[in-house]
Amino acid sequence: MKIFYHNNEVGVQMKEAKVIDLFKNNIKFSKNNIIACRCNNEVKSLDYVIKEGDRVDLIDITDKDGMRIYVRGLLYIMAKAFYKLYPEAWLNINYQLSNAMFCEIQNMPITAEMLHNVKEEMASIIEKDLPITKVIMDKKEAEEFYAKENTFRGRLQVENKEKDTVSLYFCEDYYNYFYGVMPISTGFIKLFDIKKYKDGFIVRYPNRNNPNELGEFIETKKLQATLEEYDDINRLMHISTIGNLNNCIKEGRANEMVLTAEALHEKKIAQIADKIAERKDVKMVLIAGPSSSGKTTFAKRLGIQLKLHGLNPVTIGTDNYFVERENTPRDENGEYDFETIEALDLKLFNDHLTKLINGEEIEVPTFDFKVGTKRYEGNKLRMGENDILVIEGIHSLNDKLTSTIPKESKYKIYISDLTVLNIDYFNRISTTDTRLIRRIVRDYNYRGYSALDTLKRWDSVNKGENKNIFPYQEEADSMFNSSLVYELAVLAKYAKPLLDEIENDVPEYSEAKRLSTLLEYFDSMDETAIPNNSILREFIGNSIFEY
Repeated sequence: MKIFYHNNEVGVQMKEAKVIDLFKNNIKFSKNNIIACRCNNEVKSLDYVIKEGDRVDLIDITDKDGMRIYVRGLLYIMAKAFYKLYPEAWLNINYQLSNAMFCEIQNMPITAEMLHNVKEEMASIIEKDLPITKVIMDKKEAEEFYAKENTFRGRLQVENKEKDTVSLYFCEDYYNYFYGVMPISTGFIKLFDIKKYKDGFIVRYPNRNNPNELGEFIETKKLQATLEEYDDINRLMHISTIGNLNNCIKEGRANEMVLTAEALHEKKIAQIADKIAERKDVKMVLIAGPSSSGKTTFAKRLGIQLKLHGLNPVTIGTDNYFVERENTPRDENGEYDFETIEALDLKLFNDHLTKLINGEEIEVPTFDFKVGTKRYEGNKLRMGENDILVIEGIHSLNDKLTSTIPKESKYKIYISDLTVLNIDYFNRISTTDTRLIRRIVRDYNYRGYSALDTLKRWDSVNKGENKNIFPYQEEADSMFNSSLVYELAVLAKYAKPLLDEIENDVPEYSEAKRLSTLLEYFDSMDETAIPNNSILREFIGNSIFEY
């Protein structure tokens, strides 16, 4: 048969073959741990059977899908080890921290001895190179299986109306459901660590950029405190998983859930405004966060709360302070790099900020992006006694942006959609995925971009965030979690049809299919209860604010 490997036609002397058999040497001698493949732009396991005309690419853990599979396999092995040693433990995989996953046990204390035993058992499972087999059942078989086993592991699939089958991964006598492709055996997991952390423990794994070493664990105390707070609130609302959320919708409690989630946002925004007002020396508020965090709506709602304290927000945008085009830095490919902080005229920007704080008048430039130059069109600005500057931008938390302004004059806010809702107790929903789904909906509704356009840009967006935003998040005076526990149940009906339009002849198909499959788990809900000042309205429409 003929297949295509890395777009090159290859003749194979057999009618069909598994990827693991056909590319045995490539996989065995891989430097970066080949762990899966893409076949016709869809992620598949290495035991996938190749057919005539298939287009195959091998993926290692430097690939984002490869790393997802590695982490998924590692967590499966961890859960299997716990089940053998401590079968009564209620294990919960909570959320991702720095190159690690934070986990808890809800019904027993975590001890050093426990984690040592689990780590030893995990190493043993990996050394044995045990096969991990996917078993697929129809709904009737699954119901009989769950009635016999009396477990909730993977049961969410039975309730998924979009699925005709239920799949579980088996390894020896252990089974569990994990969303997505799994390594075909435990031996593909090379590096890991498990250690006590706060009230739970972390499972560490390599970083994509350096797959042969454990990624550095950088403690992010403020970020974790924000995640913990929302995790606790979701538990109080009894909505920690998609199953809980769907039950809330089925039982007619969606309106109460929406109002509670929105009330939490309003309370947190008011608290931030209170803190700003308490600090009498603050002259400017700096807001930063990754794409689709809801920064614009947050800034407008914060402004309203500040007015209740007698403060009048005055906005000034960094987009008008780019350097002249000929002075714009270039990236490693020789292209203009508009996201680096050096692309801004920092000297002029700081000079204008200082003058504003001192009560002087400035003329704000307007940047002409077509020509690449600043123009002055008589846009004058002066701050009154009760005015406070509000600056929103990707560099707002970087002190280099406001280097001449005293620290006590600045109040920094980091905002992000920090999802703490999980698929189930073993499968988390990525905060990045939630932001991406938000952006797909907004780009289509307001910017004329298709889901494919958004997916093509997303890696570049993430790269800029990793460089310019995330390293400074712990510098914030306050963190605001813009996630809403119900949002994916609303966004699903907007995003899924857009994702389903993407065909398998483009590389972005695998990502589109992964996200579309995730959204199938959410029951649709009525959105009439969503207030018109909600952050979600920035993406789905009918907001009271102008953007």
